[in-house]
Amino acid sequence: MPVLTRLIPSPVVVDIRAGALDDLGCVLADERISHSGKLAVAVSGGSGARLRERVAPSLPGADWFEVGGGTLDDAIKLAGAMKGGHYDAVVGLGGGKIIDCAKFAAARIGLPLVAVPTNLAHDGLCSPVATLDNDAGRGSYGVPNPIAVVIDLDVIRAAPARFVRAGIGDAVSNVSAIADWELANRVKGERIDGLAAAMARQAGEAVLRHPGGIGDHDFLQVLAEALVLSGIAMSVSGDSRPSSGACHEINHAFDLLFPERAAAHGEQCGMGAAFAMFLRGAHEESSHMAEVLRRHGLPVLPEEMGFTPQEFFRAVEFAPRTRPGRYTILEHLDLETDQIKDLYADYVKAIGS
Repeated sequence: MPVLTRLIPSPVVVDIRAGALDDLGCVLADERISHSGKLAVAVSGGSGARLRERVAPSLPGADWFEVGGGTLDDAIKLAGAMKGGHYDAVVGLGGGKIIDCAKFAAARIGLPLVAVPTNLAHDGLCSPVATLDNDAGRGSYGVPNPIAVVIDLDVIRAAPARFVRAGIGDAVSNVSAIADWELANRVKGERIDGLAAAMARQAGEAVLRHPGGIGDHDFLQVLAEALVLSGIAMSVSGDSRPSSGACHEINHAFDLLFPERAAAHGEQCGMGAAFAMFLRGAHEESSHMAEVLRRHGLPVLPEEMGFTPQEFFRAVEFAPRTRPGRYTILEHLDLETDQIKDLYADYVKAIGS
């Protein structure tokens, strides 16, 4: 009988339910994450700051730090402000930029991070990566997984609908990312981590197959759990491979080529995933994915994100350069502009207007 097992880096606490925010202090004390209540809480000037009045009474020993944005400089500045405070943990309360800044700052000063997202825009809320803007554009920085993730579904329901919809696109794109990983295994012999792939695939499929919408409690529960599982899958594999393939390369291309006009991360990833599924010949799956994205109000064509088809062709052609060494359907086909144009015309016909 085998005696070796692996230790999976995952949060000690995952609390996803309505009203979870009101019990934050008790949860952290009960799990011995912060028995003293000495916490450094990072918030934005938006949603996080508005929740401060609600949360502060339950965290009487906390110090509050307002974060200006989502840049590397912001994260370094936050770490400097928190250093020497003798805190038990750092709490990131807000959207994705605040969570990423708090992740980086916590790692820099050697403290555990408690993620308390106020929307479900992408799977970074529980991933071992902090994505921050820097002088070169945008960088991904390895950090420890959050020690706890607390998601209040009442807070999520009150978030702007577009941010929640974006999380749907990011979760669904897992299905395409795993297909790219399997392609790399067949063609290049790249090793697949079966556990990470299973977690990411099932997370994506759960959202893709669920009949509900963002106004439904059950759907929000499934979406939140899917995004947490996606983050843990990345920790299991040691990189972003389970949740990032051609779909994310296309997303990164939009960010780099059109930084002032780029849409939400999950919107770009969802559309990229539907197109990537079509490129690999999975036309039925591509059409179904596009149908689901449309049902949730997400774009499936570049025009629906404010881009022309020509700009989309440019992004798809540029996309492989965004992740050197990663093998996806884009690297496999090595498409030129005219080929992309023809395939896109077929894609538009396949998914309908």
